Amino acid sequence: MTEAVRVLVVDDQALLRGSFRVLVDTAPGLTVVGEAATGREAVELTRRERPDVVLMDIRMPELDGVEATRQICAEPETAHVRVLILTMFDLDAYVYAALRAGASGFLLKDTPPADLLAAIRVIAAGDGLLAPGVTRRLIAEFARRPAPNRPITADLAGVTEREREVLVLIARGLSNSEIAVHLHLGVGTVKTHVSRLLAKLAARDRAQLVVAAYESGLVTASQPR
Repeated sequence: MTEAVRVLVVDDQALLRGSFRVLVDTAPGLTVVGEAATGREAVELTRRERPDVVLMDIRMPELDGVEATRQICAEPETAHVRVLILTMFDLDAYVYAALRAGASGFLLKDTPPADLLAAIRVIAAGDGLLAPGVTRRLIAEFARRPAPNRPITADLAGVTEREREVLVLIARGLSNSEIAVHLHLGVGTVKTHVSRLLAKLAARDRAQLVVAAYESGLVTASQPR
C-alpha cells in the first residue's frame, strides 16, 4: 500500500485552514499532519513533522510565506519538502520572490478543489512537472520586469545546445509532450533532458528552470513564442 502524502496547511485565517484540512484529509492518498497560522509556526512544524508538501499562505504575521519558504528550502533537514504557494491574487507581488526562495509553484485560493489536490500530488511526486498554466503565469510576471541588459551568463555553462533548446521551451510554458513534438523527440528523451537540466542548474523543479532561463538572459519576455 502506497504511503499517504503528508501535507502541512499554513494560513493565518482559521476558516481557510479548516477548509483546506477537510479537503485534503478526505482525498485518497493525502493526509494533513498539522496546521500553522504564521510563517514561524510553519517553519517549526515543518522541522518537527517533515511533511511532503506545505500549502503556504503568503501574507501572514511574524514571518511571511516567502521567508518561511526560504528557511524551509535552505535547511538540509527540510530541503526535501515541497512548498505550494496559495495566494488570493493572480500574479501576487510576492509570488516571484517565493519561487526564487524555492517554492515549487503557486495557485490561487479559489482554484477548484480537484485542481488543488492534483497540484499537491504532482509536487509531492518530485518530478518537477507543473501545469503549463502555472508556467505561463510566471512568464506574465517576467513580462512586467525589465529585460536583462547582459549576455547569457556563465550559469548555463555545461548546458548543451539541445538542453538549451529544451530550456527555452520550458520557459515558454510548453509541456514535455509539446516539447517532444516541437523538437521531433520522444517524450522519454525530453524527460531525460529535463532531468539533466534540473541537475546542472541545481533547480528543485520546473518552476526554478523557468526562473533560471529568464535570469540567465537565455529567454526574455519580449521574444516571440
